[in-house]
Amino acid sequence: MAVTADKVNTQLQLVFENGTDEKGNVKFRTKSFNNVKMEATSEQLYKVATALAPLQQRLLSTIERNDSSILVDL
Repeated sequence: MAVTADKVNTQLQLVFENGTDEKGNVKFRTKSFNNVKMEATSEQLYKVATALAPLQQRLLSTIERNDSSILVDL
């Protein structure tokens, strides 16, 4: 049985520090950007994220790329 993965969606997520909880642990807030070109390289997404970060009120913690795929049995 051969299975292939067909990429159907790419999402860019910026994770920001959003204060602390009552125990002093850092809380996070995520901003997601949908409909990202699936052909975009990681370097291109990184450049976009670092350009957007200074426009935000919170401190950027991490940059994430989420790719979704459909698995197909051939």
